[in-house]
This record gives sequence, structure tokens and C-alpha cells, in this order.
Amino acid sequence: QLDDFVGAHHPDYNEEEEEQKYFRRKRLGVIKNVVAASLAGTLTYGVYLGLLQMQLILHYDETYREVKYSNIGLEDIDRKVLMGINVTPVAALLYTPVLIRFFGTKWAMFLAVGIYALFVSSNYWERYYTLVPSAVAIGGVIVPLWASMGTYITRMAQKYYEYVNYKEEQEKERQRVPRDACNAYIIVFQTVFYSCFHLSFVCAQMPMVFFLNNYLYQLNHTLFAVKHCGEAAGGGAGRHWESLRGDRDGLDNGRTSPTGAPQVLVLCGAAYRPMEEIDMRSIGWGNIFQLPFKHMRDYRLRHLFPLFIYSGFEVLFVCTGFSLNYGVCALGLERLAYLLMAYGFSASACSSLALCMLRLRRHIPLLAGAFIHAALLVTLFCWAPEPRYLAQAPLLYSIAVLWGTGSALNKTGISS
Repeated sequence: QLDDFVGAHHPDYNEEEEEQKYFRRKRLGVIKNVVAASLAGTLTYGVYLGLLQMQLILHYDETYREVKYSNIGLEDIDRKVLMGINVTPVAALLYTPVLIRFFGTKWAMFLAVGIYALFVSSNYWERYYTLVPSAVAIGGVIVPLWASMGTYITRMAQKYYEYVNYKEEQEKERQRVPRDACNAYIIVFQTVFYSCFHLSFVCAQMPMVFFLNNYLYQLNHTLFAVKHCGEAAGGGAGRHWESLRGDRDGLDNGRTSPTGAPQVLVLCGAAYRPMEEIDMRSIGWGNIFQLPFKHMRDYRLRHLFPLFIYSGFEVLFVCTGFSLNYGVCALGLERLAYLLMAYGFSASACSSLALCMLRLRRHIPLLAGAFIHAALLVTLFCWAPEPRYLAQAPLLYSIAVLWGTGSALNKTGISS
């Protein structure tokens, strides 16, 4: 009776149809993993960047800094925190492969996102022994987070390829996946990731839009002594932004703490099956530590290395140099959030332009992004806005949007 029920002669059972349904569910699971990982990265960096931006704005008021930190000896805490975040990643080259091999890709992501949550939470109790160690810790997981995230997205593309071509996989014995077979899926999944991730710049502005802007003086007061902007200012505009007023305790408590750690844990599936996990003992400790440097034998990675460095500096420039010395100097501190939101929305939308790599050579988006940024840098070097002149707003917003376009092509092109 059991054979009659599950056998080929049962009229309601179609083996090929059931197989198609099974692999369709597998493909949907892969898409769910990619979207969940992308949204987790967006939420994590949105909270992290929003916190840093609020601290930056609060601490421009020297009186506020003195009142807040003089009793606990934290006058130079901003410099210590930024040093911890920016210097520690240099050592991450040595332990990142070990971390990912030991914990696995998903759990390395979860660990890194959890430390981001720890850093955000440490700001509820501001002491040297909370802020500085958490800043060092977050600097130590920046490289593992991006390495594991990139590995996870790439592995999802490989699995999607396997599920789409399951018939070919069944017909031939277990062989190595053909070279470049997954490229199309890698490009599509990286596009999805960066379309979501760039929205973190928008999410980071929510505390300022809905809360902090209510406590700022208008630009005629905050920029009353500013005579020059942009290249002509020499970075001196920050001296005049004594811009906060009102309830200091209310400002100080405007913090948020959720990150994407639960999302990674619950919604992201494993990157590898248990039998596919590589045993660390079979690799050897010496080889594990050499992995980052062995990758650099590929001449293509060596040529991309300057772009890796530039990719970080260009985001730093648009969030500080352009936004402060051009945008804030001309439009006031109350418009900073909208300027960065224009950048974030543009970068998110223009990440889809990377899909042109499905038809064109992959270096074309990189060159296009570099050309856009070069043209904008020449423009910003030759032109300086006038302080407190709101008629320049359309031009500044246009520059932010175009810079977001270049960033999207740069980030998605490098990762793909």
C-alpha cells in the first residue's frame, strides 16, 4: 500500500513538479537571506552613523562639552573614540580569516553586529572604561563584518546558481562550478545589498530630523561670523557652530539602541551546510594567517587596492568635508540631515545602475563613478558657496545626488 501511495503510478504525484517546487522554495530562501542580511546591515549602520552624527553636533558646543565632561575627565573622548575605531582595523587582517573559519560566516556577522550594538549601548554610561574599549572593539570587527558580509552575499549567489541549475548538477557528477558561472547572480545580489545599505545614511538622519532640529538656532545666528565657505574657508567654519540651545538633558538622552543582530540570527540562514564547513585543522594555522596576503597575488586585486582606499575616503569626504564646509556653511546646520538624505537616496537608487555590468565590461561602472567624482571635485575646488545664501540649495543638493551616484557605482562595482 505504501508503494502504491508514493510510487510513480499514483495519479496525484508528479516527481518533476515536486522537485521544481522544492528548488523554488530553496531559491526563495536564498533571496530571503540576502534581503535579511542587507536590511540588518542597513539598520546597524543607520544607528551607528546616527549616534556618531548626534555626538558630533552636540560636541561642537564647547560650553556643553565643558559642562558635560569636565567632572568625569572626558574632554578628549571624541579623539580617543575615533582613534579606537580607525586604527584597530589595521590588525584585523591577521585574525579575520581565523574568525570566519572558526565561527562560520553567519556567526561572524552576528558577532560583529552584536559589538556594534555594544558600542551604541555604551553611550548610555559614558566613561573611559565603557567608551574607549567599545570603540576599540568596534574597530576590531569592522573588517570581519565586511569580510563575512561579502562572503555571505557571494555564497548566496553560488547557492542560487546551484538551485537554478539543479538538473545539470544532477546529470553530472559533483564537479567544480565553472569559472565565472555565478557572476550574474553576484552582480544582482550585490546590487540588492547596496540598494538597501545606502539607505542607512537616510536612517541615520531620523534623530536629527524628528528631534535634534527642534533645538538648533537658525543659520543667521549659527553662521553670523562666517565669511567664507568651501575651499576658501580652510575648514574654519566649525568654530562658529555654537548652535545648541534648550533642554541639555533632553538632547543627551536622544539615543537609540536597536541594531540588526536579531535579524542576522533569526532571518539569515547558514551560508554552508555542516558537511561543507572547512575543518580548520586541515588548513594549518600558518596558511590561515597568510590568506589575506595570498589573495594579493592576483594582479586584479592589486590594481583595485587604491580604489579600496578611495572608497572609504570619498564617503568620509561627503559626510564631513562637503556637508560641513559647503552644505552647512551655506544652508545652516538645520539642513545637514536633508543634504545627507539626498546623498543616501541617490546612492540607493543608483546602485541599480551596476546591473549594466550584466551587459558591459565590469570596469565601466568603476570608471564612470570615478569620472563623476573627478568632475565634482574640480567643481568644488573652483567654486565656493556664499554663507547664509539659501538660493544655492538646488546646486548643493544636485552635487550631493551626483556624488551618491558615483558612490553607488564605486561601491557596487568594487564589491562585484
